[in-house]
Amino acid sequence: MSSPILQRVLRTIHRHSMIRPGDRIGVGVSGGADSVALLLLLAELRAQLGISIFVLHFHHGLRGLAADEDEQFVALLASEFDLECVSGRGDVAAEAQRHGWNLEDAARRLRYEFFYSAAASKNLNRVAVAHTADDQAETVLAHLLRGTGIAGFAGIYPVAGITVRPLLEIERAELRQYLSALGRAWREDATNQDTSRMRARIRHRLLPLLSRDFEPATVTRLARMASLAREEETFWRALEEERFKTLAWTKSSGHISLRIADLLSPMPSVASGNAHVESGLAAPTLALSRRLLRKILADLRGTRHQLTARHIDDVLDLAMKSQSGARIELPGILVERTFDRLEFSTATARPEAEEIEDMGVNGTGFEYVVSLPGPSEPASIVVPEIQRRFILKKIDWPPPSGETHTHKGALDFDRLRWPLVLRNWRPGDSYRPHGHRRVRKLKRLFLESRVPRSDRAGWPVLTSAGELIWASGYPVADTFAPHSQTRTGFVVIEQELQESGVPD
Repeated sequence: MSSPILQRVLRTIHRHSMIRPGDRIGVGVSGGADSVALLLLLAELRAQLGISIFVLHFHHGLRGLAADEDEQFVALLASEFDLECVSGRGDVAAEAQRHGWNLEDAARRLRYEFFYSAAASKNLNRVAVAHTADDQAETVLAHLLRGTGIAGFAGIYPVAGITVRPLLEIERAELRQYLSALGRAWREDATNQDTSRMRARIRHRLLPLLSRDFEPATVTRLARMASLAREEETFWRALEEERFKTLAWTKSSGHISLRIADLLSPMPSVASGNAHVESGLAAPTLALSRRLLRKILADLRGTRHQLTARHIDDVLDLAMKSQSGARIELPGILVERTFDRLEFSTATARPEAEEIEDMGVNGTGFEYVVSLPGPSEPASIVVPEIQRRFILKKIDWPPPSGETHTHKGALDFDRLRWPLVLRNWRPGDSYRPHGHRRVRKLKRLFLESRVPRSDRAGWPVLTSAGELIWASGYPVADTFAPHSQTRTGFVVIEQELQESGVPD
């Protein structure tokens, strides 16, 4: 006779059409209680579902012997059920440093890369992972605390591409009871107790507090809210997509045009007119207008990352309050009002004629790859094109109080992504200087600082994996500036060469 938890998992699988007869399913197993329970439940259901199972385990390279023992534990568990076990490994710490990710984000990215690679090599239809109702509740709370809209309340989706989550309606405590009743062991990851991470604090402090002092069914209620939010989000996404196809005009790759009247009144049943411009948009119209803008900006940039509510408000202000010719710059996107339309284009758009003229004023451009400096050995680059030498070195952070002003333009070394390239300014170069709320074009900063046109073409800038992070005489890029957790700084020191052009 099957257990109640087995029947609930089966209902979840059928409700969301997660698995079909004949599917080859990869099961992500870390060795923790949730993933072990997932494997046991699917192993018990495989004959009924008509599926084949493969065990997938990823070694993150973070926990030394404990991680090795996790890998051995999962391999033995797979062999007990006569299942093939596919293991993968990655240097999460190195990838985190190289790309500027935190460890948790890097681990997730590499783990899913492994899952998708294994799915391709083993011809798997689905990859099942062990997210639970508790994970759902934690995600919703994390999104709420960071600031989110309805889309964030949708939390974790039961099906996302080939990834399925059969345990999303089961609580973590139930899975441990299930394993204990079977006499099954599992592995505990000590890093899950590290409450320096927000997710761990929510798991070990906030959720228990809410369940104990406010509502015992907090996890169930939050998971239910996420389910309702997903239904709402599915409707809005469908409407957003339909309105985009009807109203927006993709003029070329990297360029989308939209009539302002259509933006301000995207639903035909909502009348447009001057009242909208003067007194604001009605709530239903505003909701769809915002979504339409997010859709356009995300399509052009390839991601919704770094797009905030403030950016959307700036575009709406441009549409409602500005005149033709006004424009704003968003991360990677230029938005310009041209009479009754908004023109959206990527930052790689063709440079203006004036910028091309600037490039031809001051001779030769330059580009030098920066080698990684040692602990006490700075990198040194001579740039004869502008008669300067650049010393790039690591420093302890924070510096002694008397030296703080000397290192005002320091970068956070651990956020840098290699290679670094020292080169001259180019048309279209833009970044968000530390202390500024918006991305700024370097050309605009030159104009505001009254930099002579003769000096602009050879103006030195530093890029990290293609992203501009430093420009001589200006604040460093905000995302690379030192912060409270910074332990190692990185400074760029400029020196004039002697007239012969030979360094000292």
